[in-house]
Amino acid sequence: MTTKTDRPTPGPGTTRKLTAAAGKGRDRRIKSEVRLFSRLGHVALLAWAVIVIVPVLWTFLASFKNTTEIFSSPWTLPAELRWENWGRAWTEARVGRYFINSVLVVAGGVFGTMLLGSMAAYVLARYKFVGNRLIYYMFVSGLAFPVFLALVPLFFVVKNLGLLDTHIGLVLVYIAYSLPFTVFFLAAFFKTLPTSVAEAGMIDGCSHTRLFFQVMLPMAKPGLISVAIFNIIGQWSQYQLPLVLLPDKDKWVLTQGIAEISVNAGYQADWAGLFAALTMAILPMIIIYAIFQRQIQGGLTAGALK
Repeated sequence: MTTKTDRPTPGPGTTRKLTAAAGKGRDRRIKSEVRLFSRLGHVALLAWAVIVIVPVLWTFLASFKNTTEIFSSPWTLPAELRWENWGRAWTEARVGRYFINSVLVVAGGVFGTMLLGSMAAYVLARYKFVGNRLIYYMFVSGLAFPVFLALVPLFFVVKNLGLLDTHIGLVLVYIAYSLPFTVFFLAAFFKTLPTSVAEAGMIDGCSHTRLFFQVMLPMAKPGLISVAIFNIIGQWSQYQLPLVLLPDKDKWVLTQGIAEISVNAGYQADWAGLFAALTMAILPMIIIYAIFQRQIQGGLTAGALK
């Protein structure tokens, strides 16, 4: 006769040990997955850094070479620092004039964009009125509208206003071109600002205008700096709009000038002057981003975390 052996029932202590072991195993799997994705992320960032930095570095080095060195030994250091390439690009290729024109146009465009964009975003974010969402979505819809589709009607609109071939006309177009992104970003940022501060300002007798300029605008400084840098980079590198609206060569901006230099370089064999002009166009944006890097990151993370 066979006796049936009963299996022992695990006690509470054994159950806790099994649960703890399972939890540790799960934690190890999660940590290994995190380490894997972290390494893949570092590899992707390294690849992206190489893709971005190598062409910029190569352009900078080529600006000090002559044409023979550029084509015979493109990956070597220049034999000497030929600053005359920069001088030739600045004077003979008129990069100096184009550079000043770009600075004036971008300064006016960014100032107008930030002033009007911040005011519109503040009202849309902090005040409730009929049509609020409709106006906001009209601004946001501008992000999905390709610029080149509006070049022909934009040309005739600016011409009818008497602003064709003027820097003022280009500044106004830059402002309209940059407003959708500015309103979209700043409206989300203004919503994160504390309402109690605005209420305290109104109780102290602040008007809506004074409350905006003296209280809310300084609080939104991180977001304003971030958007301003993006607008500077976008307007500085704009080519299609100046090409259509500035036919006069004396009023060209830097992108138009470099495009002409790149065409003439093939005929004149002045590739060193071309790379010197490109370096002059790239360096200001790199310097601006390097100076305001922390403010840009702080503005983006502040808007996300709040």
